[in-house]
Amino acid sequence: MVGFPLLLVPLAVYNIIVFLMPGVSFTDPLITLTLMSGAAWPVTLSDGLLALGLFFLMLEVIKGARPGAKYLTDHLLSLIVFGAAAAEFLLWPKFGNSTYCLLTLFALVDFISGIALHTRRRALAPAAPSVRAGKAQPVPAEPPHPEPAPASVAAPAPAAPPPAVAPVPPATSVAESVLLDHAAPKPAVALPELQPGGQPPSDPPQR
Repeated sequence: MVGFPLLLVPLAVYNIIVFLMPGVSFTDPLITLTLMSGAAWPVTLSDGLLALGLFFLMLEVIKGARPGAKYLTDHLLSLIVFGAAAAEFLLWPKFGNSTYCLLTLFALVDFISGIALHTRRRALAPAAPSVRAGKAQPVPAEPPHPEPAPASVAAPAPAAPPPAVAPVPPATSVAESVLLDHAAPKPAVALPELQPGGQPPSDPPQR
């Protein structure tokens, strides 16, 4: 949505008074206010237009400070208002006074502040956490540090190695050893001759 340039209001009021009410003076006091000090303060039409322009300038700055409040078209309209006011101040004799000069400067401040705030928002956008672009990148968690074992707990003793098992001889070697035992001739054992009477012979006497 394109914003309406609020500073166009006091400039339009000034143009209306100049072209449609030529007999109205901007320097004649509209009202006289008595201050607490006792001094009389005459308020003129020029003072009222300047106060109105300053109020609208404050509103324009507040609008420009909000994120996404002003677009390129709004800045272009502010530039057009300032250019038209500056042209009237320089080219028309009835606009060559301090009141209209200050209103023109208000329009210039509105344009410059809008550009400055828009540039500032664009510069701060990449630094802020991006919500529109996508999900935020998760921060990798640090691996937990292993807790040292308490000194009182003794380390478990290493397990004893299993007993060595004697290798089993193959079946072929066992069979060969059995056959060799049967094939080898057994030595003859001489049996002592029995003497008559069934008694074994006595050992010969030793010398």
